Amino acid sequence: MLSAFEWYGCLLLLTGMTRSVSQRMDSLTPPAPEYAHSIRLDGDIILGGLFPVHARGERGAPCGELKKEKGIHRLEAMLFAIDLINKDPDLLPNVTLGARILDTCSRDTYALEQSLTFVQALIERDSTDVRCASGEQPIFAKPDKIIGVIGAAASSVSIMVANILRLFKIPQISYASTAPELSDNTRYDFFSRVVPPDSYQAQAMLDIVTAMGWNYVSTLASEGNYGESGVEAFVQISRETGGVCIAQSLKIPREPRPGEFDKIILRLLETPNARAIVMFANEDDIRRVLDAAKRNNQTGHFLWVGSDSWGSKISPVVQQESVAEGAITILPKRASIEGLEKVGRDSTYEQEGKVQFVMDAVYAMAHALHRMHRDLCSGYPGLCPRMSNIDGKELLGYIRNVSFNGSAKTLVVFNENGDAPGRYDIYQYQITNKSAEYRIIGHWTDQLHLNMNAMQWASGDAVVPASVCSLPCQTGERKKVVKGVPCCWHCERCEGYHYQASEFTCQLCPYEQRPDQNRTGCQPIPIIKLEWHSPWAVVPVFIAILGILATTFVVVTFVRYNDTPIVRASGREMSYVLLTGIFLCYVITFPMIAAPGVAVCSFRRIFLGLGMCFSYAALLTKTNRIHRIFEQGKCSVAAPRFISPASQLVITFSLISVQLMGVFVWFVADPPHTVVDYGEQRTQDPENARGVLKCDISDLSLICSLGYSILLMVTCTVYAIKTRGVPETFNEAKPIGFTMYTTCIIWLAFIPIFFGTAQSAERMYIQTATLTVSLSLSASVSLGMLYMPKVYIIILHPEQNVPKRKRSFKAIVTAATMTNKLSQLASERPNGEVKTELCESVDNSTPSTKTTYVSYTNHAI
Repeated sequence: MLSAFEWYGCLLLLTGMTRSVSQRMDSLTPPAPEYAHSIRLDGDIILGGLFPVHARGERGAPCGELKKEKGIHRLEAMLFAIDLINKDPDLLPNVTLGARILDTCSRDTYALEQSLTFVQALIERDSTDVRCASGEQPIFAKPDKIIGVIGAAASSVSIMVANILRLFKIPQISYASTAPELSDNTRYDFFSRVVPPDSYQAQAMLDIVTAMGWNYVSTLASEGNYGESGVEAFVQISRETGGVCIAQSLKIPREPRPGEFDKIILRLLETPNARAIVMFANEDDIRRVLDAAKRNNQTGHFLWVGSDSWGSKISPVVQQESVAEGAITILPKRASIEGLEKVGRDSTYEQEGKVQFVMDAVYAMAHALHRMHRDLCSGYPGLCPRMSNIDGKELLGYIRNVSFNGSAKTLVVFNENGDAPGRYDIYQYQITNKSAEYRIIGHWTDQLHLNMNAMQWASGDAVVPASVCSLPCQTGERKKVVKGVPCCWHCERCEGYHYQASEFTCQLCPYEQRPDQNRTGCQPIPIIKLEWHSPWAVVPVFIAILGILATTFVVVTFVRYNDTPIVRASGREMSYVLLTGIFLCYVITFPMIAAPGVAVCSFRRIFLGLGMCFSYAALLTKTNRIHRIFEQGKCSVAAPRFISPASQLVITFSLISVQLMGVFVWFVADPPHTVVDYGEQRTQDPENARGVLKCDISDLSLICSLGYSILLMVTCTVYAIKTRGVPETFNEAKPIGFTMYTTCIIWLAFIPIFFGTAQSAERMYIQTATLTVSLSLSASVSLGMLYMPKVYIIILHPEQNVPKRKRSFKAIVTAATMTNKLSQLASERPNGEVKTELCESVDNSTPSTKTTYVSYTNHAI
């Protein structure tokens, strides 16, 4: 029965390799049992080779079944490359490369035992105590000196072997080991590789995840250097870069128990939002994970992102195409090598993916040796004495400096750590109506180039599925990150006057601004003022216009009938002053409603209290005069001082000047200007917030401005009460009294309405309307009670507007005083006694005459 390598010898015979059958078969025949899994080719320079020709053995056996692709294909590629190099007249001329190739059986410990073959020539043997049976000194076969090793495939095997080779300074070039750990030049200084490390692959996979918009993923790794190192690199880069969170990191045991993969699927479902699964696993584990997902009815749920161990292999997805649909895989950029023929015409043979890199590794060693030969043996045919014993450290320097176009026409170079540049093709496993296939959707060379339009998901959907912990927040909402999981958050809307300042914060808008509609910034708060068409303005203006018309009518009537008894009896000078005040009380409505400006604010300050001041200064002067006259009459018939019209005007304007002086001081201390009050209508809902354009007249300033007029009004009311006993035939004491009582009621109602609405959103409208209407009503009361009866007589009953019999001031005061006394006695005496006193008190010589209208102002004073 042929061994595995003898079977491979037959395979080489069928493929037409250039070496003779006898030579190749001799080389494949093991000279000793310990080299049962090896190939030896003679040459001037011997290269070592490590290939997983057999799988890992079971039940204690070191080796298992034959691996056709990862083992046979790659081994054949090394032999093929050596043949090509030996035939090349320009590369290592007159120097023949040989090989000593060992089987690793996909096990690191077994590979370590095998690799001891490479260092045998460097170990000195003590043969002094060894004798043959004949007594002669034994002759030991000199082992081949290995100057460099091609391999191994698995990272775990390369790590194990590298620890031995570095002790003997033997350079090593791997064609498939991608663990990031091997980039540590302090521990693996003699290790190089023509494939990029998984740190590049991890970066490429992270870029893919980011491009998909997936920020919440799980990782799945096969136990061992490749899987664990790959996931560790991915996790580390994702933490440094940010933006991608790891939901779970699961590990597939080397020897999984029954049901282990079902448990893995259930564990992954514990974070259902993390649909994307980043896998660094061998193809057997990939196949079993997909099978478990299919058994658990999770077809279409997971979004697989596979490393180069998945690549474009068919074996992991056979009979489970639907669950693998949409999987994105990565594979170092490669090309098929011409010259590895098929065994037969109908053969389904396809070239294994790492064949290119095996040949690049052999050529890298050859180019390094070629440059070394050129430098050390310049012009010397074959190996010169200086290269008879090649120094491994010196050869390593040449290896790290090689630069040539490899078998795929791509540049082969190494960095300071012995790593090749990262060049990857990006695949997606797609199912069409006809078949399922891996389709190239992009590539990665230091950065990702992805064709999103070429991607296809389950059932032909072109929309990229989501793998996020939380959906993006809407505009105007901030992210409240879950502690410890930066990719998971709750969305909170920026409330009130706050806007979204950043992804995670809300800030308060400036006082004069409010959030815009999207709450992504601030905008000025609209500024309003009392408009003429507002109901709050229409009513006061209507009342004011009626009052102005009525006042104008009264003034015109009085001017026209200026010399008639009624006008003269009313005290013409004081009447015109009072009518001026009434007119100003109506007029102030217009500047109070007009758009605020410096001029309007100035008019408000001047005329707000001036109209009332005119009115109540005149009325106060009148009531004070009446009071003094009749108080004086109780004691003497002599006329009081300062009761003439001129004196009355002086007193009135003296009172008015106090108001004007106060306004002047106000102007000097605080010149009028406008302000925008944003607090008056700063509602809870910013949409309803308004800034109110107003004059700089505070409530306190308003009260101070009206305070003096109110003081005059109260004082006038007091005098009106004191003169309430004056007979109704004497001047206007009682109409003035009724006027002041009504006015006090109006202003007592004004105070709670005005200040009670200070917190209302309609404050500006209510207070302005209340103030103007109160002023107009006060003016209307004075106009109606004091002047309308006179106008009524003047216009409708002119027969009553005639001169009356004149009496002396003494007679008037005496009559009024006696009438007052009789009124008091009438209230104190029983009926009948009053008449007796009346008869005794009245002058018998004075005839009894009923007077319809008498005014003491008509008499000489």
